[in-house]
Amino acid sequence: MSFSPLLTFHICAGTVGLLSGAAAMFFRKGSHRHRVTGNVFVISMLCLSVSGAYLGFMKHQTLNGLMGVLTFYLVATAWLTARRRDGETGIVDWGALLVPLTVGASLAVYGFQAANSQTGTKGGFPAAAYFIFGSVALLLAAGDIRMLVRGGVSGAQRVTRHLWRMSFALFIAAGSLFMGQQQVFPALLRKTNVLFILGILPLILMIFWLFRVRFANAYKRKSAPSRGDLYSLRA
Repeated sequence: MSFSPLLTFHICAGTVGLLSGAAAMFFRKGSHRHRVTGNVFVISMLCLSVSGAYLGFMKHQTLNGLMGVLTFYLVATAWLTARRRDGETGIVDWGALLVPLTVGASLAVYGFQAANSQTGTKGGFPAAAYFIFGSVALLLAAGDIRMLVRGGVSGAQRVTRHLWRMSFALFIAAGSLFMGQQQVFPALLRKTNVLFILGILPLILMIFWLFRVRFANAYKRKSAPSRGDLYSLRA
């Protein structure tokens, strides 16, 4: 079986992205190893999403092409969130808002076209797939609007924004491989739930870390001394 250079590049970028993303999720947040694997993840996922979008549009697989664009947006905005200070926004954030709005609207249109077609599909994908990912894109746009109106995010909200966007990008990559390309795996694995579990594992880890971040933040607020306690300590 021969692969084009671009497809080979896409596969290599995806492999590195999955491995580095899994490592980054398991390493302690803020540690040196987390930052190193996180940087590798960002670069590989940007390469994966660009090549995936190009391949999708070239093959007239609109859903794959748009999901490549959305994945690039997810990784880029998550990286930007981590790099910026609390409560900081810029012109790039306003420009980035156009991406999920455009992708969400496009997927909604394709979803209605698929639902009204004789086969109930478009480009080989059912209407539900377009509506689900279109809703995710519009949810991301709503999050961007809220952030811009509030003048940025701070503290646990900034960590949450970074975490769930990176994790969802990893889920898209893992789901595309383990659930969307099952034919490349041995028949023994296809007969079990291993591939399905690997596909949704990023979502499970995302939920775990989101709860942990929120719980830790609530615990810190609860444990923080009140103004009266601070006055007593100073006295």
